[in-house]
Amino acid sequence: MACGLSWVDKILTKCFYRLGLIVANYPGYFIIVPIFLTLLCVTGFQNIKYEMDPEYLFSPEHGPGKTERAIVEQYFKMNYTNRFNPTRITRPGRFGRVIVIPKHGNNMLTVDIWKELRLLDDIVQNATIWYGEDDQPYQYKDLCAKWLDECFKNDILNLDKVMEEVQNNTLKLTFPIMFNPVTWDAHAFPVYFGGTEIDEDSLITRVPSLQLAYFVTADTKTQDARGARWEDAFLEAVGNAEDGGLFKHISTARFASRTLDIELEKNTRTVVPYFGSTFVIMALFSVVTCMMADWVRSKPLLGLLGNVSAAMGTLAAFGFAVYLGIPFIGINLVAPLLMCSIGIDDTFVMLAAWRRTPVTMSVPERMAHMLSDAAVSITITSFTDVVSFVIGMSSPFPSIQIFCLYSGLAVCFIFMWHVTFFAACVAIAGYAEKDNRHSILCIKVKPVSLSAKKSWLYRKFMTGGVNPKDADNPSDNPENAFMRWCRDSLSWYLIQWPVRLLIILVFILYIAGAIYGTTTLQEGLQRRKLSKENSYSIEFYDREDFYFREFPYRLQVIISGEMNYWEPAVQEQIENLTQTFEASPYISTPLYTESWLRSFVGYVKRNQENLNVSIDTREDFLKTLNELWLFKPNPFSLDIKFNEDGSKIIASRFMIQAVNITDGNMEKDMVRDLRRICDESPLNVSVFHPYFVFFDQFELVRPTSVQSCFISGITMLFISFIFIPDLMCSIWVALCIISVEAGVLGYMSLWNVNLDSISMINLIMCAGFSVDFTAHICYAYMSCKADTAEERVRESLYSVGLPICQGAISTILGVVALAVAGSYIFLVFFKMIFLVVLFGAAHGLLLLPVLLSIFDFKSCRNSKKKKLKIDKAYPHPHPYTIPHPSLHPVHQYLGNNNQKYLGGLAHNGNGVPKGLVMTTYNGETHGKFILG
Repeated sequence: MACGLSWVDKILTKCFYRLGLIVANYPGYFIIVPIFLTLLCVTGFQNIKYEMDPEYLFSPEHGPGKTERAIVEQYFKMNYTNRFNPTRITRPGRFGRVIVIPKHGNNMLTVDIWKELRLLDDIVQNATIWYGEDDQPYQYKDLCAKWLDECFKNDILNLDKVMEEVQNNTLKLTFPIMFNPVTWDAHAFPVYFGGTEIDEDSLITRVPSLQLAYFVTADTKTQDARGARWEDAFLEAVGNAEDGGLFKHISTARFASRTLDIELEKNTRTVVPYFGSTFVIMALFSVVTCMMADWVRSKPLLGLLGNVSAAMGTLAAFGFAVYLGIPFIGINLVAPLLMCSIGIDDTFVMLAAWRRTPVTMSVPERMAHMLSDAAVSITITSFTDVVSFVIGMSSPFPSIQIFCLYSGLAVCFIFMWHVTFFAACVAIAGYAEKDNRHSILCIKVKPVSLSAKKSWLYRKFMTGGVNPKDADNPSDNPENAFMRWCRDSLSWYLIQWPVRLLIILVFILYIAGAIYGTTTLQEGLQRRKLSKENSYSIEFYDREDFYFREFPYRLQVIISGEMNYWEPAVQEQIENLTQTFEASPYISTPLYTESWLRSFVGYVKRNQENLNVSIDTREDFLKTLNELWLFKPNPFSLDIKFNEDGSKIIASRFMIQAVNITDGNMEKDMVRDLRRICDESPLNVSVFHPYFVFFDQFELVRPTSVQSCFISGITMLFISFIFIPDLMCSIWVALCIISVEAGVLGYMSLWNVNLDSISMINLIMCAGFSVDFTAHICYAYMSCKADTAEERVRESLYSVGLPICQGAISTILGVVALAVAGSYIFLVFFKMIFLVVLFGAAHGLLLLPVLLSIFDFKSCRNSKKKKLKIDKAYPHPHPYTIPHPSLHPVHQYLGNNNQKYLGGLAHNGNGVPKGLVMTTYNGETHGKFILG
C-alpha cells in the first residue's frame, strides 16, 4: 500500500518546527499583534446589520415558490389601496389575526359571545398609532386595505343581527355560504369558522372557533413601515384586553405578520444571558484540567489563556465578517460557544504535546517540537471544520450560508490565534518552567527531590520542576495520572479479544439503531418552533392547526401566455386542467373553485337567449367579457391580464381550495402533487400560495442534507489522506465520519428532532466535529514508531486520550446553556452537538483503536529500520515525544560507531546519552536507561 502524500506531513512539521523556534525567541510580537488585530476587527461591530426575515432565512434562495410568485406578480400585482382581495395576495403584507374560542362550552353561536366579538372588533378598530414627521394619529380606518373605497371588514360580525334567532334555533345557518337575511351579506363560513360541525342537511350545528382578520395597506415602503407600527399596536391592544380579563365569554389568540420576525429575534437572544456563566464554567474546567501536582509543570493560566485566545479569534472573525458586509443572524449566537469549544480542544492538544517534550530541552526546542507535533494535528481538524462550513455555504438556505460563513471564518481565526498568541503564551510559560517558577505565583520553587526538609504546606503547594543536576530523578518526573491510565489500563482492555468483540457488537447495534431512526425521520421546520415556549404566538399556532386545517389554503392557478380563450377547444383544455386539480386528494370539491372562465362561459350559455350575446369570436368574446363580467366590484376582474391595448388576454388565473392538510408532510405532498399536475399539463401553468415559499424547504432539505453528507464524507477521506499519509488510517477516519453522521441523523429522529434547516446546519458541522476526535488518534497512531499494533495503540492513547476527553467535556459544557435557553433552535443545537461529541469520542477512544489494531498493515511506517528498543522494565526518563523523522534527526542507536542521540538529552561526552547502556542481542542493538 502506497504511502501517499507523506510530503505534506513533512512540510507542515518543518514549517511548524521553525514557527515554534521563532515564537519562542520573539513571544512578545506574537502576543501584541493578535491583540491589536482583534481590537481592530471588533470595531466592525459598529456597522452590524441584523437580518430577521424568516422567509429570507429559512426558505430556499432560488426555490420554485419564489419563481411562481414572480410569475403571479408579473401579471397580477397586489393593490392594497383600492383593489384588495385577501384570497389573491402574493405576499403576507401587513395584517392582524385573532382566533377566538369560547371560555365556557364549545359553541360560538351565542348572543353573549357575539357581543364580546363586537367589543373585540372595536378595540382593534380604535387601536391608535402616531407616525410620520408631524406625528399624526392613525387608526385602522385610516390604514386599512380597501376594496374600491371600502375597508376590508369581517362581515361575519353582522351575524349579531340574527344571533338571537340562531341561538334559539329559529334560524339555521347553511354551510358553506349563506346570505344574511338582515344585511344581505354573503357569509362564507369556511373563511371564518373553524372546526365547524354540520348535519346531513348541511346546516351548522356547532362552531367551536372563529377567526377575524385585519389587513392594512403595504404598497409602498412608507405604508409598510406604518403598517408594522400598527401591528405592534394591534398586538398590544388585543393582548392587554385578553390578559386584563376584559372578556368573560371568549378567549383570544393573536398574530401579526411581524410576529415571526419578532419571536425569532426574541428566541435567538434567549441564550445571551447564559454567555457569561458558560464562559466562566469553560474557563474553570480548562484551568482545573490543566493543573498537575507539580506546580511548575502545571499550566492553569494557560488553560485560561486558551479560552481567551479562542474568544479573541471568534470576536475578530465576527468583526471581520461584519466588515465584509455579511448580515448577522440570531443563529450566529450559537457560534461563539461552539468556536470556543473548538479553541479549547486545540488548547488541550497543544498542552499535551508540550508535556511530552523532554524538560531538559531548551524552550525554543520544546516549542518547536510541540508545534511540529500538535499544530499538524490541529491543522487537520481546523481544515476539516473549515471545509465542512464551505460545503455548508453551498446550501440553498441563506440561514445556513450565513452561519457557515461566520463559523468558517471563526475557525480560521482561532487556528491562527492559537499558533501565534497562545503559542507565545506557552513559550513564556515554558521559560518560567525552565527557571523552575511557580505556575501561578511565578516565584522560584524547589523540586520535590530537594524539598524533603520543607513544611507540608510547601511540599503540597510550592514544589515542582526538576533538579538540573539530577534531571532524571523519578520523584521530579511524575506522569499524568489520566495519560498513564489511557496507556496502561484503557489500551490493555482494548487489545483483549472479548472486549474487541463487545465493542464491535455494540457498534453493530448502534448502526442498526441509527438505520431505524432514519425511517422515523420527520421533515420541515414548524412555525411554532421559531417562537419561545411562552410566546403568545404558540397558542395561535395550536388553535390554527386544531381548528383551521380543514380549509387551510386558497391556491392560485396561473395560466401564462396568449391563448384563444374564445375557442371551445381551449376552454375545454382549461376546464380539464381545472378538473384535474379538483381531482387531487388535496383539493376540495368544485363548490370551492373560483374560475372566471367556467363561470363566464356557463353563465352565457345558460342565458344565451335572454342576453342576446355571442362569445364565438375573439371580438365578441372580449366585448361580452368586458361589458358583462369584468365590472370592478366583481373579484373576477382581478383574474385576467390583457395586453396594453386590451386586444389579447396574456394571462389568467383561477382559485382552488386545499382541504384537510394536517401537517408538514401533507403540505409537502400537496405541493409536489400540484406541481406535478402543472408539469404534465400542455399549458404554461403554475400554482401558488404565499406559504409555498416556506414549503419548498420540505422538498430540498432531505436531498440537500444527503448531498452535503456525501460530499463531506468524500472530502474528508481526501483531506485525511493528505494530512495522514496512511491510506488505511484515512479510510478509517472517513468511515468513522460517515458512521457518526449516520448515528446523529438516526438518533436525532429518536430524540424528536426534525430534519430542517436548523438540524441541517448541525449535520454539516458534524463531519468537521467528528474529525476532531478521530484524526487525533489516527495521526498519533500513524506517527508512532512502536513495532506492534498494540504498542501503537498504547502510545496513541497516551498521547491524545486526555485532550480528546478534555475536548469532549469542554464542548458539552460549552453547549449546556443551549439546552436551558428555552428555544427550540438552540435545543436542536444542543441535542445534535451532544450526539456528535458522544459518538465522536466513542469512535475515537474505543472503536478506532480496536479497528486500527486489528487491521494494521504498517502502510507508511518504516518498520524495517532497526530502532532503539527501550527495556520495558524501566520507565521513560521524560514524557515520550511522538517523533517526526523529518524533524528529529536522531531517534535511534544503531551500534558500531554510528552513534546518534536526541540532542535534548544529557550525554556522557562520548556520543551516548547519559544513563543509556547499550547491548547487542541477535544482531540488534538494545538499550535501557539506568536512573539515579
